[in-house]
Amino acid sequence: MSGTHGQTFEELRGQLQEAAATFSDGPDALEGILLGIVDDVDRAVREPLEIFPVCHHSPASALAMARRLREKRPKVVYLELCEDMAPLLTELRNCRLPVAVQAFATEVDGFPADWSPLSVVAPITEASAEYQAIAYALDTPGVELVLVDRSSDHVFQWDSRGTHSAEAGADPGASDAPPVEEEAALHGDAVGVEIGDLRPRFAELEEHLLHHGRVRHWSEWWHQYVELPLGDSDHDTYRQVMLLIGSLFRRLAPGDPHRVRVDEDRERYMWTRMREHLAATGTDAADCLYVCGAFHAASRVAEFGVHGTDTFEIGPRSATRWQHGLIPSSHAAIETQFGLASGSVSIAATVWAKNVRRTRVEPFRLAGQAGAKTSKAKKTAVAAAPVPAAANSDKLTGFLRRPPVLDRLDETELLGWSVEIVRAARRNGYLASTADAIAVFETSILLAGMRDRARPTPYDFQDAAVTCIEKDTVPGRRDVRRLVDIMMGGDRIGQVGYDALPPLARDVHDRLAPLNLKLQQRGVQRALLDISSQPQLEQCSDVLWMLRYLMPQGTARPIMGERRLGERPIQESWDLALGTHQRALIELGYEGVSIEQVLEQRLRRTAYGPHATTATVLEAIEDATLHLRSRRLTDELGTRALEVLSAERSVDGAPEVLRRVRRLLAYYRTSEPVLPPWIESFVKTGYAHYCTLLPTAFTDDDATVRQVAAMLGFLFGMESLALSLGCDRTQLELSVAQSHPQEPSKVALLWAAQVQLGHLSRADLRTRCDELLDNPMVVPAYPRYLSGFVHALEPVPGLADLVVEAVSNAFGRLPDPVLLPWLPTLISTLRSNGAELAPLLIREAGRIFPGRLGELDAWVPPWRAQPLPDTARPGGRAGEGRNVALLAAHPATCDAVASLLGCDGTWQTADPGPAGGQLIGRHPDTAVALESLLATP
Repeated sequence: MSGTHGQTFEELRGQLQEAAATFSDGPDALEGILLGIVDDVDRAVREPLEIFPVCHHSPASALAMARRLREKRPKVVYLELCEDMAPLLTELRNCRLPVAVQAFATEVDGFPADWSPLSVVAPITEASAEYQAIAYALDTPGVELVLVDRSSDHVFQWDSRGTHSAEAGADPGASDAPPVEEEAALHGDAVGVEIGDLRPRFAELEEHLLHHGRVRHWSEWWHQYVELPLGDSDHDTYRQVMLLIGSLFRRLAPGDPHRVRVDEDRERYMWTRMREHLAATGTDAADCLYVCGAFHAASRVAEFGVHGTDTFEIGPRSATRWQHGLIPSSHAAIETQFGLASGSVSIAATVWAKNVRRTRVEPFRLAGQAGAKTSKAKKTAVAAAPVPAAANSDKLTGFLRRPPVLDRLDETELLGWSVEIVRAARRNGYLASTADAIAVFETSILLAGMRDRARPTPYDFQDAAVTCIEKDTVPGRRDVRRLVDIMMGGDRIGQVGYDALPPLARDVHDRLAPLNLKLQQRGVQRALLDISSQPQLEQCSDVLWMLRYLMPQGTARPIMGERRLGERPIQESWDLALGTHQRALIELGYEGVSIEQVLEQRLRRTAYGPHATTATVLEAIEDATLHLRSRRLTDELGTRALEVLSAERSVDGAPEVLRRVRRLLAYYRTSEPVLPPWIESFVKTGYAHYCTLLPTAFTDDDATVRQVAAMLGFLFGMESLALSLGCDRTQLELSVAQSHPQEPSKVALLWAAQVQLGHLSRADLRTRCDELLDNPMVVPAYPRYLSGFVHALEPVPGLADLVVEAVSNAFGRLPDPVLLPWLPTLISTLRSNGAELAPLLIREAGRIFPGRLGELDAWVPPWRAQPLPDTARPGGRAGEGRNVALLAAHPATCDAVASLLGCDGTWQTADPGPAGGQLIGRHPDTAVALESLLATP
């Protein structure tokens, strides 16, 4: 037998040697390449363990695989696929193809942290050789399926360059794929592992083939010059041609050391695993079939073959914990990830269906597969007696010397295409007519003739349709090229069945079952929740809010309803697209068994991350309170917030910290009998922390006025609680006294703080503002002082009237060259940083300014009103008697004020004047306030 095989390709060797001598004027590298290709084919053909070379998603490979499996009936099928994905293959029967087998890891151990999450996918379509092998092995009793390729962990171990595109199947620069759309992003950033990466890695070779083949991209070249000729070939011809192509591309590949080493290590890995299995089970190599890519079938490593060396040592896997599952895939996702032309996988599916009908070969389909049909012919074919394989002979010589077979024109098929594309174009807004259908028909024939084809291919038809219908405008969102893709089969999107989903995904579907929606259906569905009449729907609301937090945008979108601290839902309306984002839900299931567990892990990861700030930890606490209602988790995260706050040395997050602490305090004060210990400690520590940082923040150029105002807002807003917890107000007073800002806005902010502390009177603040306006050297900087006063409303909202007065004086006294350029700055400042402060100014201005336009002429601002004479003042003689009478008329009010001020005494009806006068003399401001309050109608 060996002698027979040794003479198999002698005639071909002689012809190639003569051709090399003719074209290169003597023996050289060309002869070595050509003869080396024949040696590779001869070596693979003579291997006792039959090697079946394939190309990914090739209808010719799938058809040849189905035919060979029915003839040979192998007992063991070795498949080039990650060995750790084997347990998932049985779940394919619960899915609708195309789907992808995925290995996923979120927590990495042994890899760089910035690689996380790690993801490896292997897409599977019905028109693929690997699916035929899987379906045969799983549904045929006594047949074993063994995955022999490296594990998902080794995929990243061997990726020493740190780029996950090493296994993407094609050079990204040579990709024929269009820009990524939603359907094309189903695989995300996952590394693609697929059987049969068969594309030239030598750019000049691919360019040469495309140019002389008169095609636009690689997918079209493969369809025309490999796919169609091999569609009707016998097994030996198919196998030898695929081995020839694999060897050619391998020998002409650039010498990238890393990529060559990875390719050879994969081949050593697979042959080592196959020899181990043969030795362990005692299976005869003649009863086995090795399915691999044609690129790896033409291997020259020493470990090649059943009798190869056993020098390759398979390294251990890392400590990374991998999760495995099935995710939906699509034709567009496969094309994008592996650099194929748009529509090429859909065209392959159409050619596969046509070949099955034409050749009457019964393909293998998993029992129970969604969309699969079990026929009587299939059962008969499976039970048929095996046909012995023909002896391996030289089929390459005849194939290479045979002129291309020109298929006759199928006018009926082409005419149907032309009519259908015009109908689709009109539905999408094109002004197409019957004349355009005729033009597409004739142009397709013309283009095929120009490209030496008797029968137009789908690519010729696509070019003709674009030329005749689209012209130079696209009225809708789909161009004609996309319409042809849809017409040829469209972008089929797979679906993972309920039984194949991880526990978390099934739990989500079960908990949302009361909504009575088809959650696995793609597209957007509206869910209406009347929780007030159906309280059981509140659990569905909880699930939806958690999905909104965890899933990509658009998966669960609230239309009506919101979730806030301390509020309970009444009615909600949601747009759900769980079927569209099924992959994200499945990957969520890799992180835990319930969405509550995943959410808790995410919140902990955020709080304990290396870049966690006090604001982010407080946000995690708020989310935990909203969605989980777990006191245990909030207490733990509160302790973490305290640690992060103590370690911070910047005030960048002060505004966010203030906002969230206020909200949490309001919630706990209304819903809890006592404040949690962590928030009391947080307020106490924050008071001391911000007092320490305040003087530095006032002078630091990197600290904005909004951040300093937020610090003061925390100190003044939490002061009463902090003092009750044991803080010392002297620390705040010393901190303000040590602050010496130079920037005008911060100076104004410091003045507001001094007013709040009582170190500066309101009259003195008015005087300082007037002095600024009177000083021509300071007038250009006055708007910056006003910006500080506006931000001062955060810590000192009682200054709203003075801020209105200062702004009014600025509008009245500032010159136009100073005022007009400042107005856009004021508006933008209020919109970006002071949106919550604007209502205070507007409300105060509405109280001060007249409500009608007619009253404006006679209106006098309160700050410009004439002061009362001394006799009319509360401290004067006339005023004293007036106030005594006022107090006597309202004794209850006087008693309340006296007790508030700590004054003890009784009413004297005989001589009430002196007692009231003494009280008013000690507290004249209180008397004036009472007078204005009682005089208000």
